[in-house]
Amino acid sequence: MSTRESERSRTGSGWKTWLRALGPGLVTGAADDDPSGVATYAQAGAQYGFAMVWTAPVVLPMMIAVQDMCDRTATATGDTLGKLVHRRFARAGRAVVGLLLVCLLVANVVNVAADLMAIGQGMQLLGAGPSQLWAPLGGLALGVLLITGSYRLVAKVFVWLCMALFAYVIVLFLANVDWKGVWTGLTFQHLSFDLQFWGLIAAVFGTSISPYMFFWESGQRIEELRQAPENGRRAASDRDIPEHKAQRRRRQQRIDVTTGMTFSVLVMFAIIVATGATIGRHPQDINTAADAARALQPLAGPYAGAVFALGFIGTGLLSVPVLASSACIGLSGLTGKNWGFERRPRNAPVFYGLLVLVLLVGTVLAAVLTDAIGLLVFSAMLNAIAAAPFLVVILLISGSRRLMGERRNGPLATTAGWVTAVIMALAGVLAIWAQFG
Repeated sequence: MSTRESERSRTGSGWKTWLRALGPGLVTGAADDDPSGVATYAQAGAQYGFAMVWTAPVVLPMMIAVQDMCDRTATATGDTLGKLVHRRFARAGRAVVGLLLVCLLVANVVNVAADLMAIGQGMQLLGAGPSQLWAPLGGLALGVLLITGSYRLVAKVFVWLCMALFAYVIVLFLANVDWKGVWTGLTFQHLSFDLQFWGLIAAVFGTSISPYMFFWESGQRIEELRQAPENGRRAASDRDIPEHKAQRRRRQQRIDVTTGMTFSVLVMFAIIVATGATIGRHPQDINTAADAARALQPLAGPYAGAVFALGFIGTGLLSVPVLASSACIGLSGLTGKNWGFERRPRNAPVFYGLLVLVLLVGTVLAAVLTDAIGLLVFSAMLNAIAAAPFLVVILLISGSRRLMGERRNGPLATTAGWVTAVIMALAGVLAIWAQFG
């Protein structure tokens, strides 16, 4: 048996190959549907019915294009985005990216607090006790997992938490959906020229394509490569392994990213449709995921509300570590410091110090505050400002022949990336304009 045939027999085929490929892409897509994202999608359905359903198929190719670039930079070079920024740009460029990462760190602290508050509210809705108790307990438990657990344990927990997203698909079937109305929404028949409408559209785009996803995808792919036997404990790039193994890894990477982003958008679609079919019949403001769960109970039955609550508890537990660590990974790579869940705190003090700071401040805010809306508005504005510049940075890195070699962006990826960057720049301006307007 040849080497390639032996390799093929070990990897298997069909659905087993697909399952083995799932990893950072799936977790990134699932974490994108965090409680603040759920609140945004629920608000879209609650206020405008099916008028914003078209955003799901429109945003999907953008998400796949961007996350594929982030993932490809990791496998092609063996370095994270933060490290590649250091290699690609001069001192002034690195300073600008460093400032953007600090903004991302602040935005992530705010989002961590809001998501921990959502976890507490979800537990309260299920009758498990006050939210002020569960929010800090959730932050403490996640902190212990991240600081004491290995990468394999953390990755395994994250993959299982992704299953919580199926709760939103279940809610879709519990609601009495008018699919003809959904079709009219998908075909742009209910567009409005109201500033609030387009401000919410900008929020949906900003929630779907968030800067923290870029650094998490790249970082976790590097963590995964470190676990592979090739090249010892160092992440092996495509150039460090035989070509047939590199090709197989590329296929797995595409499967993972495409599955994760499709899963994320399916959940987004399910939330908009479910809330549009129920709460949207009598439009009302939905400011948090807990508001959506409460509003669903009398309209779609108590099970729908409970299932919805379980969904955002699970995604909150998943997204808090992703939010907490993404900017820490970027800043550690940019400054040339050790990082990673597989390393002990004494071997990566900067990474773990930043991680503890984010979790600690987020947990304290979640324990003392009662209204997450102001936090989420501030976080959304920071993300809206940072998204387009980060996309430009990623495009300059992924299009570099010196860094990427043959795996640099082709014409299709380049076009899709720049179109996404322009759209996100417009979304950022529109979000800020709508907020102040």
